[in-house]
Amino acid sequence: MGKQSKSSQGKDHLHIFGPAIVLVILGFVLAYQFVKPAPPDHIRLATGQPDGAYYLFGQQYQKRLQEERIDLEVMTTAGSIDNIGRLMRGEAAAALVQGGTAQNEPGLLSLGSLYFEPIWVFFRKEAPITRLTDLQDKRTAIGTEGSGTRALALQLLADNDINTSNSPLLALGGRQAADALLRGEIDSAFFVASPMSPVVRALLDAEQIQLLSFDRADAYTRTHRFLSAVKLPEGVINLKRNLPDRPTTLLAASANLVVRNDLHPALMDLLLQAAQGVHGMGGWFEESGQFPSPTYLVYPLSSAAERFYQYGPPLLQRYLPFWAATLVDRLKVMLLPFLALMIPLSKIMPPIYRWRMRSRIYRWYREVLAIDHQLFNTDADLEPLRSALDKIEYDVSHIDIPLSYAEELYDLRLHISLIQQKLERRARADAR
Repeated sequence: MGKQSKSSQGKDHLHIFGPAIVLVILGFVLAYQFVKPAPPDHIRLATGQPDGAYYLFGQQYQKRLQEERIDLEVMTTAGSIDNIGRLMRGEAAAALVQGGTAQNEPGLLSLGSLYFEPIWVFFRKEAPITRLTDLQDKRTAIGTEGSGTRALALQLLADNDINTSNSPLLALGGRQAADALLRGEIDSAFFVASPMSPVVRALLDAEQIQLLSFDRADAYTRTHRFLSAVKLPEGVINLKRNLPDRPTTLLAASANLVVRNDLHPALMDLLLQAAQGVHGMGGWFEESGQFPSPTYLVYPLSSAAERFYQYGPPLLQRYLPFWAATLVDRLKVMLLPFLALMIPLSKIMPPIYRWRMRSRIYRWYREVLAIDHQLFNTDADLEPLRSALDKIEYDVSHIDIPLSYAEELYDLRLHISLIQQKLERRARADAR
């Protein structure tokens, strides 16, 4: 009997709450259609040559993203111009791009500038060079094809009326250009790189190499707004040897972290957090906390980056692993059916359940009242009434309801008993 009772109650719950559960499930299925896709776990970052700062920073990004289970593939490239082309062709999702190399390409966004990227013009000490105009007729390495160094060097040389028609400008860059300069095969070389670049460090430390100071830096920054003037303090390279031996003025572009506009916003936030960890401490030319920055941009700032600079990392990513934060963020739309359906149903279903249980009891009162009314009829046949009342009593004794409704059930049985007593009194009265 106990097992039958539990089985019956289970069916009752299924009949009552089943439609509500189905409705909620349908709501979740509908809401799931609007859930954002999960961010990819593999993206490509276009950097630069293996001996350049872009590649070194890319490796640092790679380590930080690996901690969040994102595989960042660091691509070696010819430089900024090549990087932009790879972004446009979809070969990379993100890239490090030098200021002054962008051409308003559609579909690209900036996550911010990362650091000042000085323009290093090195020359051999025996060459009488004090300004860029002195590079005319000199053998000058201006960077490889596709590099940001080449694009910027050609701009600055053109400002001084130097071009391939009047000077031997060579397509050498990186380690190859540095080695040629050290061997005396060329007179000067342009590099656009972080002071952390191994090539720059090697040339700064070379005794036979001199670094050009841009004494007319203000003129260049007025002409090219993407450039800034920065100071290399005396002795910062080597205090013992006092390198450089005087404060040196350099021109600097800004390195930008650029992405395709279809990159998942969660990955934009993650890249910005990696950039903050890598570049936030500052360097020779940057104050601590100055970068990454929403200034010195080569492309429009993405909306995700704008929120990042205003409010910091997303709240969920501050306290949860990246995969968990993105999962919760994607599934938050699922709260809509919960709020729209579960809350009203939680108020509606209990009364419906109570009504369903009590209806099993109260429906018998109609028949009991009908028999009671007939007992007031002096011509009523009592035997059919007695049989009907006995059947009601039997059926009521087999009603299966939860214990919480037992009081209503026993009230009904008490009332049936009262009508039975009334019927017996009527039968005794008629017998007399």
